[in-house]
Amino acid sequence: MRVFVYVTLIFPLTAAPLARLALTRLHPRHATWLLSLAAVILAGTSCGALGLVAISALVRIPALAHLAHLSHRVIIAGGDSTSGVIAVAAGILFGAALLLTATFTVTRARTLAAAFTHARALPGAASLVITRDESADAYTVPGNPGRIVVSTGMLEALDRPGRRALLAHEHAHLDHRHYLYTTAARLAAAANPLVRPLAGAVDYAVERWADEHAAHTIGDRRQVATAIATAAIATKHARPRRSPALALGAVVSRTSGLRLDNAGPVPRRVAALLDPAPRTSLPALAAGLAVLVLAAFCALEAANDLQDLLSLAHWYADHH
Repeated sequence: MRVFVYVTLIFPLTAAPLARLALTRLHPRHATWLLSLAAVILAGTSCGALGLVAISALVRIPALAHLAHLSHRVIIAGGDSTSGVIAVAAGILFGAALLLTATFTVTRARTLAAAFTHARALPGAASLVITRDESADAYTVPGNPGRIVVSTGMLEALDRPGRRALLAHEHAHLDHRHYLYTTAARLAAAANPLVRPLAGAVDYAVERWADEHAAHTIGDRRQVATAIATAAIATKHARPRRSPALALGAVVSRTSGLRLDNAGPVPRRVAALLDPAPRTSLPALAAGLAVLVLAAFCALEAANDLQDLLSLAHWYADHH
């Protein structure tokens, strides 16, 4: 088990390279899918590996082995030789991961519940809600149904084609439920901070996905780029009147702070729209999936090895 479990713990270090690969070589839609899946798998397998290390150490304690009806002799003969210090550290990290995951889950559940309530409370029945606010702002509110909120300040800052681009962008967030991808990635990052680059990349990828959706909808990439730049300038000094719930979660472009080089996210999005439409590189996609498959394989092998040892120890204790 030792080799597989430690290899599993190394895989989260591939988070930053995976983020760069996905954002530069895949269509934003596919990048979002891969990055969200990668965050969940890498965080889940690494946290599971920590739990396996802790369990393998606990069952080597004679009293605990006896309580679990396991043969201590078999455990010692075939078990892991991990030092007590490493086992304790793994147990502490595993417990911290569980606590942080639970805390994030409760917080995000409350935030989304508040967002759903806010969406129901917004006036009118249409998906678009226009607020009388001179500050330029636009965002989506998850709900059933979800809503798109745009201020009069934002509408005044954009021309008619720019408004079409903005609404197409926000509709992409709403229709494709981008908040689910960002929630999954941030949950994974809460469990294992090493996968935070993936969570930041997902925040950026959903914005790029919405950009490409808008470009496809209105048929003019340059117009979408212009609308994004204009909206960014208009909101730079704005103070949007959002509820605390919306400021904490949902899908808002202000949270996309990933930087892969010296350029910020908005200039990179504008530059991407001025280039031809992105295409997914199948070799890059295959490479990303191969990393995830290998991480899952190592985790399953480590779990299977421990399960086989515990089954043998249990059988031996019952028959001797």
